[in-house]
Amino acid sequence: MNEPDLQLAASVIDLGADVVRVATRRLAETSSVDADQVLAYDLAHAAASLETARSMIDYGAKGRIEACLTCVFVADVAAELMARLWGREALWGVVPGALAGAAPFVSAWRDPAVLAELAYEDGPRHLDAEFDLVQETFRRFAEDRVVPEAEHIHRNNADIPESLVAGLAEMGLFGLSIPEEYGGFATGGESDYYGMVIATEELSRASLGAAGSLITRPEILARALEAGGTEAQKRAWLPRLATGEVMAAVAVTEPDYGSDVAGVKVGATRTDGGWLVNGVKTWCTFAARADILMLIARTDPDRSKGHRGLSILIVPKERADGEGFRLRQDGGGTLEGRPIDTLGYRGMHSYELAFDNWFVPAENLIGEADGEGRGFYYQMAGFENGRLQTAARAVGVMQAAYEAAKSYAEDRVVFGQPIGEYQLTRAKLTRMAAIIQASRQFSYSVGRMMAKGEGKMEASMIKAYVCKAAEWVTREAMQIHGGMGYAEEYPVSRYFVDARVLSIFEGADETLCLKVIARTLVGQVDD
Repeated sequence: MNEPDLQLAASVIDLGADVVRVATRRLAETSSVDADQVLAYDLAHAAASLETARSMIDYGAKGRIEACLTCVFVADVAAELMARLWGREALWGVVPGALAGAAPFVSAWRDPAVLAELAYEDGPRHLDAEFDLVQETFRRFAEDRVVPEAEHIHRNNADIPESLVAGLAEMGLFGLSIPEEYGGFATGGESDYYGMVIATEELSRASLGAAGSLITRPEILARALEAGGTEAQKRAWLPRLATGEVMAAVAVTEPDYGSDVAGVKVGATRTDGGWLVNGVKTWCTFAARADILMLIARTDPDRSKGHRGLSILIVPKERADGEGFRLRQDGGGTLEGRPIDTLGYRGMHSYELAFDNWFVPAENLIGEADGEGRGFYYQMAGFENGRLQTAARAVGVMQAAYEAAKSYAEDRVVFGQPIGEYQLTRAKLTRMAAIIQASRQFSYSVGRMMAKGEGKMEASMIKAYVCKAAEWVTREAMQIHGGMGYAEEYPVSRYFVDARVLSIFEGADETLCLKVIARTLVGQVDD
């Protein structure tokens, strides 16, 4: 076994970061993100991978296994950067061999024999007693209450049982990020983010659709209210969100406008006592069961104002089941929801929503008069936190897939021995463990930043890296299962199709990389 050298690992990360800085400067000085999208995209992912690796250095100092997993992960990140760079050095503005100094480290820690020897070593999380209890509590609920329902919900695209929603509400899940003064448990420190990340991971480990995503939409709305809501609005809605009395869905995407929020067409026009909403939203997850919709709409008809003409409305509605719905108001307004079938992420249900003169009270525009035209900014306040939460969901799905792969590898005998004894399987398991632990540690790191009001770009970075990594981990877990991985008899097929959505929702991978990460990196060139 190699002797782990964290100082050398850190120097490899620094070497990679130097390459990214050089390429970013070239992009800033000779081109633009929009003109050189391939370079910008690769730079964004390279930067996200390196920051994920950097978050492992402190973790690696806590023990030998931790240090070994850190070195394995850093070597993988460096090798991936080498692959992105090879043959494109001129495009990146670096000399050939710019990463040659990392080659010995990469060779040592990508050695198949080393990877095979580390198989089944996951590494502890090193949580303190308070968060150990959070993990244990939500894992017990997930095992006892969610797992027995998960496969039925997935295979039948069934509704999430009310017993799960009520049980999680009783445990305080929906109040984790809501300030104490409004009925939640958040105190404004790091613990708020740790609690949310840990709970989300454990619930997503049991089921992404049936449990792990239930907190996402209430959290997005809560952050938007905290960012721009009046005091009366905060007191009206936050306590009810915290207890789960009111469940929320988010209606942003439209058939012609997804990540390009500034172009949305759904309009809200003034009427006596409020607003009339007209138009179509799509990919509104959990819309049937939700009691309210966080709707971003154009309240200023001047489309030239782009995102500055958008506001957020809290739209009350009746609950409905997952088969689709048509609701009518006394004044004649209608809201129709058409379900969209998906290959994974079942239970939450996504809908196309058609609003026809749907009335919303004036006091439900977030910020009221001061909030008109500020909806885009309030939405972003919610989505930044949602990206960290989505990364935690990805970690939970990866953890479930990894555990399933380990178990199957130990039991499945091929050519006279368990497949878990073969070098290839063992090397895969080690890489999975390193990726999962690095993703987890980076989520903790981003949570600490966000507690200080920082980490906006890092929240996009972690989503970009972790959600894409989840596709590889779940794919390899499925592959270890062989033919049984393709059968619905084993839940690993569910993890695979669930993981695929992670890079799409809460900010598509390409949009995050080009519009947020790459542009932020370029903007920092002169800082």
